[in-house]
Amino acid sequence: MSGGRLIVAIASGVLLSGCASFSPDGGMSVVQENARNGIGKDVVKITNDADARQARERVDALLAQPLTTDSTVQIALLNNRGLQAAYNELGISEAALVAASLPPNPLVSLSRVAGSGGFELEFSIVANILALLTIPARREIAERRFSTEQYRAVEATFQLASETRRAWVRAVAAQELVNFLLQARNSADAAADLMRKLGETGGANKLDQARAGAFNAEVGVQLAQARLRARTEREALIRLMGLWGSDINFKLPATLPALPRNIGTVSEVEVDAIRRRIDLLMARRELEATARSLGLTEATRYVSLLELGLAGRIESDKTAEGRDKTSRLGPDLTIEIPIFDFGQTRVRQARETYLAALNRLAEKAVNVRSQARGAYQTYRAGYDIARQYQTSVLPLRKIVSDEALLRYNGMLIDVFELLTTVRESIASNIAAIEARRDFLVNEVDFQTAIIGGGGAVAGTARGGSSAPRAGSADGD
Repeated sequence: MSGGRLIVAIASGVLLSGCASFSPDGGMSVVQENARNGIGKDVVKITNDADARQARERVDALLAQPLTTDSTVQIALLNNRGLQAAYNELGISEAALVAASLPPNPLVSLSRVAGSGGFELEFSIVANILALLTIPARREIAERRFSTEQYRAVEATFQLASETRRAWVRAVAAQELVNFLLQARNSADAAADLMRKLGETGGANKLDQARAGAFNAEVGVQLAQARLRARTEREALIRLMGLWGSDINFKLPATLPALPRNIGTVSEVEVDAIRRRIDLLMARRELEATARSLGLTEATRYVSLLELGLAGRIESDKTAEGRDKTSRLGPDLTIEIPIFDFGQTRVRQARETYLAALNRLAEKAVNVRSQARGAYQTYRAGYDIARQYQTSVLPLRKIVSDEALLRYNGMLIDVFELLTTVRESIASNIAAIEARRDFLVNEVDFQTAIIGGGGAVAGTARGGSSAPRAGSADGD
């Protein structure tokens, strides 16, 4: 009976220490706060029909207007099922936290043997004392891991937002390129038609007619390529927003936003990234949880199994005087004897796991600093390039085109020189659109390098070079 009182006393002490319970929002408060402060957007975990209906109503309202980059991101955060799956993973982690704070269920066994007018009844109730005693430590570890999962959900939110912004920029740029090439093709059609008519009257030779026709065909090919890219980029955006059916008929702006007049110089980029990067915060939480696990492993290195139970036996025999009944009750203790393994393997594994997490955190801190510097340099250079096209290259190209047309009308240059000038002008305009697109993508990458969210590595090529080449539709 003393064993039973011991079990009750230990269990009562653990229960009085408090057990975790499910939070009303499933841990989403951290995600929502970071989404508001980091990217200025609302997020919601859809768990019932009311949540789904409210999200759908807001998505419909946003789709009714031409989509800006902000409204597109908001639709993706409300409608992307992959993000909802990430929030479900957070709920799974919270369930693990609650489970870690609960005492282990006792094991009850019962056996009965009967025969020759009598029977024996054996029973036992066993509780894992080691698991009971380590509940506070296991709960603390689970809390740290749950905090890590919260930041992982934040990272998934940031990543979807940054990917959606990039996709919006690319989709709008692709459509702007289509619109420009449509105008260029109209001009090329008119030039080819004029040359054909002049050829019929003898005013243009066969070579000039062929050159005009070839130029017209080249612009047509460029337009076909641009239309394919526009459809591809739009579909990528549709996937990120989680749309289908009639929802995919949303409207996008005809052109990309204009370049700002200037961009400010950002100081302490590295410090800001080290302080705000979500993946670094996650790595720190993981390191803390690993360190706590190491302490628990070292504390239980010699005893990993300790069970205390209450065992009893009831015997009944039928005699001439009646039924003779006896019962026995006593404690039952099970303990693992460390003969072959004194716990050094578990301790070594835990220490190496901790050191690995520590080294990964140090490596990530170095990489984050470099990524922040590289993203800012790319962002700054991208602005300078796009600005150079807008303020110098395109105005000069217009002057060249206007002068070439005047000289052609004055019969000072031939068709070949005029078409070469037009090709160069088309290439420069395409490159200018792509330079503006790359700057806006670089801007997203720079923000991502500061707050986290994964995506493209800063400084890498995105969608081809912006250097112009005659006859190229994409600048590659």
